[in-house]
Amino acid sequence: MSFPENGRPAREPFLNAPAVVLWLIGIILLAHFTRVVLPGDWPDRLIFDYALIPARFAEGLEAGWPPGGLFALLITLLTYIFLHGDITHVVVNSLWLLAFGPIVARRLGLTRFLAYFFLCGLAAALLHLAVYWGSPAAVVGASGSVSGLMGGAMRIVYGRLHGEGEGRDALATIFSKPILAFTAIWMVANAVSGIFRIGVSDDLTLVAWVAHLGGYFAGLLTLGMFDPFSVARGRPHSA
Repeated sequence: MSFPENGRPAREPFLNAPAVVLWLIGIILLAHFTRVVLPGDWPDRLIFDYALIPARFAEGLEAGWPPGGLFALLITLLTYIFLHGDITHVVVNSLWLLAFGPIVARRLGLTRFLAYFFLCGLAAALLHLAVYWGSPAAVVGASGSVSGLMGGAMRIVYGRLHGEGEGRDALATIFSKPILAFTAIWMVANAVSGIFRIGVSDDLTLVAWVAHLGGYFAGLLTLGMFDPFSVARGRPHSA
């Protein structure tokens, strides 16, 4: 803590996180609370129109694209990120984003961070589609994207702790022991949630374990492509 000349301690920010992370959390919370206070059937209609529903993709391929066209389907690969089932769901994802987002955002900067965040969310959606093709259950939530941020944060943190040769700016390699151990734990935890259908109801999926893995591995594998330090060294993948 620093002290100004008048002897009183300087005020520190309430949340020591980059603005882009706080804005993302704000948008996610605003999107949720706006949806749940809408009148009539609008809350359910927004889920149907903008959640990730594999059955809509399967039906679209079989019978031609829906009235909204291909764009109406493709946009849900990203809009599902900003929809959440209930207050617990949105709060947990917001706290998760607050925990890992700042580590990655400080490393990548505004534009790269946002591109990375949405890439992880897209990868999460695509893997879920591949595994649950034709499923009528709607998938919502930012956890796929945040899983990717977690994967990236692990490479940054362990790179700082164990970086050698290239210094503390080096990312931990994908096949380093800490990353392999963390990945194994994360895979087991998600497999257990999938086996016991934690967070899954008949028509809404809050914890899409396959999407978590898709986002995580996208974040783990592609961080070097966004990391300015790795690109500057001519090693964008840092595997």
